[in-house]
Amino acid sequence: MNYTVVKAFGTESSNANLQLLEIKRRTLLGKDVEIDILYCGVCHSDLHFARNDWGMTQYPVVPGHEVVGKVTQVGSETSKYKIGDIVAVGCLVDSCRSCQNCKDDLEQYCPEWVGTYGGFDKHLQENTHGGYSEKIVVDEDFVLKVPDNLDLAGIAPVLCAGITTWSPLRHWKVKKGSKVAVVGLGGLGHMALKLAHALGADVTLFSRSTNKIDDAKALGADRVIISTDQNQMDSVINTFDVIIDTVPYVHDLNPYITTLNTNGTLVIVGYLGPLDPMLVTVPMIMGRKSVAGSLIGGIAETQELLDFCGKHNITSDVEVINMQNINEAYERMLKSDVKYRFVIDMKSLKA
Repeated sequence: MNYTVVKAFGTESSNANLQLLEIKRRTLLGKDVEIDILYCGVCHSDLHFARNDWGMTQYPVVPGHEVVGKVTQVGSETSKYKIGDIVAVGCLVDSCRSCQNCKDDLEQYCPEWVGTYGGFDKHLQENTHGGYSEKIVVDEDFVLKVPDNLDLAGIAPVLCAGITTWSPLRHWKVKKGSKVAVVGLGGLGHMALKLAHALGADVTLFSRSTNKIDDAKALGADRVIISTDQNQMDSVINTFDVIIDTVPYVHDLNPYITTLNTNGTLVIVGYLGPLDPMLVTVPMIMGRKSVAGSLIGGIAETQELLDFCGKHNITSDVEVINMQNINEAYERMLKSDVKYRFVIDMKSLKA
């Protein structure tokens, strides 16, 4: 298949820094959209994948699945977008289109879903590459419309951090008056606070640090419970309808399960891996309480989120960086030294 070569930042091994690379982008097919990337968010998954923390990375890899840009070309069969439109691409660029999950707008659970990076481009017959690049070519069905009132840098992390927290809020039917708690205040947590608040929920942050109280309340939390203070934890036993757990490392879920109301659900969105310590089932059985997981969201749900953000003027709190500073940003991200997401100004790559 014909292709063009574009500049990108990626890595060829798990222990190498990201550096300037050249990658292929396919020549447009009938329903394809070519996007000049303006901003790309930096997700913790980018770092995990670049360093092969999950043991499945194939190199070279170009991360980035929080893409905002301008349409520069469209295929001959494209009907949804035109040249000049401001659009977005999230974590998915393709799926099988025929399984029940795809039919139900749950492409993120399709067994053959194709990630924006680290997936397989069936047209080029090689791995997909992400948004740390000049341009990207995506089927129009996986391209999203960006409301014109939103800051473009701030909207980029909504494509991952936003939808990761929005999907469980919607699935578990959070609405005005719902009692929602969020565990952890980082890239995911700060979006969960904003979105739950905008949905009208009564919102609590669980945190180990008193230093985050003011920030949490500014983001939409009605209160902060210090999780290391047993008296404070006891004060919210049997309280919450939904808990969104955004912590990205192994931790004890049991203290949070006791704070769920009858029929309440704790949803894990931040951590992949075995739990330690094990779950104690007594409070679950005695209150029909659940522990569940959730993965990003489908295309329709992501568009719903972007429209909701446009209506409520919600974006992520970001620090904009140049592409050349990505390795430093990764090290800072490991130290939680960002409020709350890095976003790359992609014109720095094109300079």
